[in-house]
Amino acid sequence: MKKFIQEFKEFAIGGNVIDMAVGVVIGAAFKTIVDSFVGDIISPIIGAFANKDLSAYVSTIGNVEIRYGAFLTAVINFLIMAVIIFIFVKAITKAKDIGKKPVVEDPTEKECPYCKQMIPIGATKCMHCTSNVE
Repeated sequence: MKKFIQEFKEFAIGGNVIDMAVGVVIGAAFKTIVDSFVGDIISPIIGAFANKDLSAYVSTIGNVEIRYGAFLTAVINFLIMAVIIFIFVKAITKAKDIGKKPVVEDPTEKECPYCKQMIPIGATKCMHCTSNVE
């Protein structure tokens, strides 16, 4: 039990949990901005073409209202969030690579000058055409 408590402490205090918590808080704040962008800018623009607010689209079946306009607004919110998160992750990945030197591996094969087949780098004779290779 003591080991379990120690592992839990390391997990809870470790950087991954704190990073995740900060990400959740920033994500929630960012969602508010995207909701406002879609609700206050995108939906009215789309509604201008349809002469209605997007969230006003409702179908009634019996006594039940199906608010598909609100659903479309949620889909637009999701798509905008997905695109922005994709761009953000791509930018962070690119920023991580700045200053890193690409790893260049030594070649393991070379081309035979006579038959143009690939042979091991240390070969002195081509296994395909049996020519002597430098």
